[in-house]
Amino acid sequence: MNRSILVVDDQPDLLDSLALTLEAAGYEAMTASDGLEALALLQSHTVDLILADIAMPQMNGYQLYERVRANPLWITIPFLFLTARTLDSDIRYGKELGVDDYLTKPIQPEDLLAVVRGKLRRAQQITQPTAQALSQSDDVSGMLTAGELQIDPGQHRVWNNGQPVKLSAREFTLLEYLTRHVNRLVSLQELIRATHDLDTDHAEAGSLLRPLVRSLRRKLGYETGEMGCIENVRGIGYRLNASE
Repeated sequence: MNRSILVVDDQPDLLDSLALTLEAAGYEAMTASDGLEALALLQSHTVDLILADIAMPQMNGYQLYERVRANPLWITIPFLFLTARTLDSDIRYGKELGVDDYLTKPIQPEDLLAVVRGKLRRAQQITQPTAQALSQSDDVSGMLTAGELQIDPGQHRVWNNGQPVKLSAREFTLLEYLTRHVNRLVSLQELIRATHDLDTDHAEAGSLLRPLVRSLRRKLGYETGEMGCIENVRGIGYRLNASE
């Protein structure tokens, strides 16, 4: 099956040109003229990568990125900005958001395709559940407890304040690992090895872990913006605080 790319830009000529370039390379290209239209397509289609402009009507690229990363179903989709905004402050802001890459217009087709191929290949490596991530907690029996959290490693079950919590495999692995190291600050690179079986630098580790932690906090009942029992030290790592 051809990999699907969602291209979002309010310039029709550029939108058509990008779609033709991607289709000529064997990808399925879907197009949207702003963020709202892109969100509608995401609701009804499987998308493997998003390529978006920043300055658009209705909903700009930054807003679209935040909406995509807030949805647990979409957090693993590679998201690239392709924009004419070349100020250092714009590029820095995009990277601080955690975007997978920041490309500037104009871009040569071969350069664009090289980035797309690389990001898709990387996403496949990251999203494939690894044997380590799925079985890490199966070899140790017995309940784990931290504050109001209870974890059954053998059954992959979690309770918070006595209420069951449904987690994905990676969310469970992350929570279990933090619980086994309760009250200790665990580095980003150590956590990404546990959850993704991946050796990488702290910048990429942080980018991969942020949406996972955000989703886990929501499922544990915390409001957006609340750290709750999962504390973070920016750029260093996370700690499970048993007193919360």
